[in-house]
Amino acid sequence: MATLILVRHGRSTANTSGVLAGRTPGVALDERGTAQAAALPGRLARVPLAAVVSSPLQRCRETVRPLLDARPGLPLHVEDRINECDYGDWSGRKLAELMDEPLMKVVQAHASAAAFPGGESMRAMQARAVDAVHDWNSRIEAEHGEDAAYVMCTHGDIVKALVADALGLHLDLFQRIQADPCSVTAIRYTPLRPFLLRLGDTGDLDALAPRESSADGGAAEVGGGAGAP
Repeated sequence: MATLILVRHGRSTANTSGVLAGRTPGVALDERGTAQAAALPGRLARVPLAAVVSSPLQRCRETVRPLLDARPGLPLHVEDRINECDYGDWSGRKLAELMDEPLMKVVQAHASAAAFPGGESMRAMQARAVDAVHDWNSRIEAEHGEDAAYVMCTHGDIVKALVADALGLHLDLFQRIQADPCSVTAIRYTPLRPFLLRLGDTGDLDALAPRESSADGGAAEVGGGAGAP
């Protein structure tokens, strides 16, 4: 099946001000985030891409804009199901003050039980994002073949939740995963299992270029394999 290239949006003005932005409108990339986005086309230059799928929020659409400008004709699809977690009443508040909220301990250690007042639960967040990925995997494969790769630009908690799902980790463990701004996480899906190819990568991504399909339906290479050519 398709290779999913997850990109967390570049650093935003909310990141630098220590605010939990959530779905607050008008949160843009800061100067560093803009530079990170500008570097993304070069990092992915040798990876054929079938499409770009983005969260509807401004910071994600700003992150993929240089990539789209560098590849005229590359389609952009906006996907509501990979929107930021709906933090409800927590949205727009300082992270420092949220650390004193009793719910924060639940978010950190027992995420599957966490539900934000006026917002959504973390279980619901993960479920909608996983459903979106499976739907897009099927669509990309049907339209472009099983070796196709596509970019999905989304948010930190969404990236971590998708990685946890791919690794078979309980959501309660997803806080052990790190996804820095404009980092790339790549997951290759097969009929039997997903393979995590990159996690939070901020360097060379040439090795994500598709290789010949395996006739065994996605068995792991004994000994770990030789890596990319």
